[in-house]
Amino acid sequence: MEIKTLEWKKGKLFLLDQTQLPLREIYVPCSTPREVAAAIRTLMVRGAPAIGVAAAFAMVLGAGRIKTRDYSSFRKEMEKVGRLLVATRPTAVNLLWAVQRCRDLITQNRGEPVEKIRSLLEREAMRILREDVEANRAMGRQGQVLIPDGAAILTHCNAGALATAGYGTALGVIRAAFEAGKSVQVYVDETRPFLQGARLTAWELMKEKIPCTLIADSMAGSLMAGGKIDLVIVGADRIAANGDVANKIGTYSVAVLCHAHRLPFYVAAPLSTIDLKTKTGREIPIEVRSAEEVATAGGKRVAPRGVRVFNPAFDVTPHRYIRAIITEKGIVPKPFARNLKKLFTRR
Repeated sequence: MEIKTLEWKKGKLFLLDQTQLPLREIYVPCSTPREVAAAIRTLMVRGAPAIGVAAAFAMVLGAGRIKTRDYSSFRKEMEKVGRLLVATRPTAVNLLWAVQRCRDLITQNRGEPVEKIRSLLEREAMRILREDVEANRAMGRQGQVLIPDGAAILTHCNAGALATAGYGTALGVIRAAFEAGKSVQVYVDETRPFLQGARLTAWELMKEKIPCTLIADSMAGSLMAGGKIDLVIVGADRIAANGDVANKIGTYSVAVLCHAHRLPFYVAAPLSTIDLKTKTGREIPIEVRSAEEVATAGGKRVAPRGVRVFNPAFDVTPHRYIRAIITEKGIVPKPFARNLKKLFTRR
């Protein structure tokens, strides 16, 4: 069974609307960069790798709408498209990474006809999509050795096929362990306020027939204290050079609980999520989202009108709480500052 988060068909990008899951599976066609930007901003498509891939195809859509044949004018207009996309969600570095790959391609092909550059951009977007799926599968193979047979695993938010172009990061590791014949039980944090765990991760795991149990976020510590959790594995939206990790809000709390209960806390992410230009987690920009996400649940208001709401979408887990980082190039142990850098010298 393969979950398709997005698909490029006949010059349009089709996105599985994740705001409708798990009740309805609807694919929404996008024909313009603005439509893709809106889909990213409203979480119709979400997950750091997935929005990176979507942004690459949005650059293709933008290139197709620019009618000039003059290279300088074309490049100037494409810069506007890139800025539109990068502004949608500031924390996940994969988005900027994908847009920058497209920008670099345009620069490298200065002097070529604009029509050829459009074709090269489409080819590059398809390459980014394929690379993501391949990286996730490699990550699964690398990381599944960390999951013992019979393990009870806790995960937070959604780092599965829905967060990527296919297969998944953290969920990809769990999926690979399950495919290898290991018996696993997954505890799924609901992940307030947007309920990615309840709506998306539980849906994916049930589709794959991987045993899972949904819990409220506040139950994680109690389960650990009761000896019901063996390890935690999560995804990431940006990893700083020192190994600090930005991930969905609530991840930091889970990591601290793991530290208190002496449980391994693993992060799974592709190399495109590692940002060596950002030295520590303190420098990672944290997106703050609408108050309505916290003040409502399922479209129904659960808080008094007028109450002050603070809704950061991510938090930063310091590297000292992380046992290892799983990538497509291997399992990265501490010290992260040295070993993450090695990944890029090996490429």
